[in-house]
Amino acid sequence: MTMKPAIYLIPFLIVTVGFLIRWEFSGNRKNIHFIKPVSTILVILAALFSLLEPYWNTTYTFGVIVGLVFSMGGDIALMFQEDKKAFRIGLVLFLLAHIVYTAIFTIIGHFSGLSAICALVVLLLGLGIYWMIQSNLGSMKGPVIAYIVIISLMVIQAVSVLTSQGIDDFHALMMVSGAVLFYISDVILAANRFWRPWKYNRISLAFYYSGQMLIALSASYFVR
Repeated sequence: MTMKPAIYLIPFLIVTVGFLIRWEFSGNRKNIHFIKPVSTILVILAALFSLLEPYWNTTYTFGVIVGLVFSMGGDIALMFQEDKKAFRIGLVLFLLAHIVYTAIFTIIGHFSGLSAICALVVLLLGLGIYWMIQSNLGSMKGPVIAYIVIISLMVIQAVSVLTSQGIDDFHALMMVSGAVLFYISDVILAANRFWRPWKYNRISLAFYYSGQMLIALSASYFVR
């Protein structure tokens, strides 16, 4: 398989995310405020590189870019998540990103028996997560329920791509893996904030950026 130009951004992302996680643990806010947007910009560039490919899906590529722009806004807002207003803004922006991803997966996907099985599994996971955190949600109950529903739909619709005609298994697995890793990062953050604080919760950034990068890279793998 031909190496795609976007692949060459991966080492740079590994370095920036490595520093980001290190500075999150040390509490170096100044450096975090610089490196976090830089990391997201690298992912956006990976999506933009798909425009250099001979074949690319207009809806998917621009959908991913829009989702990443919302995500970057969420990244910036959550750098100040101690402020409840900033946290809510970040939640809304990431909710919009998930809605966009759900929409593009729905457009290119094909709902099947596999999707139905995934829906059941994700429904049970969502109920378990809600049961775990619901006693500490307070005024955030409504927004968090909406968020759980949307991230669950995103994973289900990503799985529907596995049975979509015209998309090979490797390409589809990139999308599914990206959606699942994004889901895991959100679960870690929710558990840390609304269930039990976890000293190493910032490891969620590794899942988050890996997921986002896979979704962005997948834009380069469309064929006629």
